[in-house]
Amino acid sequence: MHPGDTDWLEAEQGRLLRFGTSAAPGSWLDDVGDADESRPRQTWLAARTLYVRSLGVLLDHPGSGPLAAGALAALDDEFRDHEHGGWLPVEKSCYQHAFVLLAASTARRAEVPGAERLFADAEAVFEERFWDEDSGMCIDEWDRDWSTPAPYRGLNGTMHAVEAMLAVGGVWTDRAARICERVVGIGEDFGWRLPEHYDDQWSPQPDFNQEHPDDQFKPYGATVGHAFEWARLLLHLDAATEQDHLAAAVSLYDRAAADGWAIDGTDGFVYTTDWDGRPVVHDRMHWVLAEAVAAASVLHARTGEERYARDARTWWEYADRHLLDREHGSWHHQLDRHQRPLRTVWPGKPDLYHAVQATLIGRYPVRGSLAEAIVSPTGQ
Repeated sequence: MHPGDTDWLEAEQGRLLRFGTSAAPGSWLDDVGDADESRPRQTWLAARTLYVRSLGVLLDHPGSGPLAAGALAALDDEFRDHEHGGWLPVEKSCYQHAFVLLAASTARRAEVPGAERLFADAEAVFEERFWDEDSGMCIDEWDRDWSTPAPYRGLNGTMHAVEAMLAVGGVWTDRAARICERVVGIGEDFGWRLPEHYDDQWSPQPDFNQEHPDDQFKPYGATVGHAFEWARLLLHLDAATEQDHLAAAVSLYDRAAADGWAIDGTDGFVYTTDWDGRPVVHDRMHWVLAEAVAAASVLHARTGEERYARDARTWWEYADRHLLDREHGSWHHQLDRHQRPLRTVWPGKPDLYHAVQATLIGRYPVRGSLAEAIVSPTGQ
């Protein structure tokens, strides 16, 4: 088997889904898949667990049902804010709630018991608190009792909201389209290096977090992996509608590939660049590679152009050489520019979301969501 081939991807999917099965939902997984007890369990990790394990149910992967049920139970109880609604922690973020919505929608497709109620609650909270009809975008964060929204707006939480909206469908697809149109306009204005950070009027804040350039969720500069992710989401939107965002998707992809891949003399994608495309954080994050191969796969499916298949093969070969941990399982989440494991931003191997999706997206037709593609590969 060669990295990226269908049989190889199927085997890697199975290997990933066997990782971290004994940890409580919401745990930050360590290098061997056990819970890192020094870190608090978190809603976004529990939601990603429910999402991945629900995909496992749809794929008939052994043992996925109980794991999905356990993650759903955790989201339905200990991670809920039973006093004020929504999900903990104290800062109510779009990012966390988007993953709850995505997970609940996917669990519903997988017929995980209790998913209908979780989905109804997640949809109601997201519509009431995070969707902003006036701007056609998402509010990024509230305080615990929903009395005051934070002045910050961001594309990271909004991007994952688009993913969740496409999974839900219906009116949410129209909302995802509104967001995507605005993001395409931003991309055009900034040479396809997307600003991540904004004020509450959606004015870009290009210097935000310059003093913390390697932040996990709000890094300074242009985030290479998010350009790939937006490129892919535009094509998922096209698959769910009659719209055509191919040109924008190609522009985002080409900019990310040119700015990010081996730009500092060694293989791998840098994490972030400045606004002229110079690397800021050189570390190789596993999720960036996962989103790159996913975007390449979707663009190849859409266009048939061989260059995307070549990119995917090259990047899968890199993942096989450097990211996959054949001894302890899963993928190394962070490497330095010399391909050595690093723990400054992503210690351990917290979750499976990006890696599992990467093994699946190239094997199924492009639909609004991955779950839809697995359930209805012929589109019927």
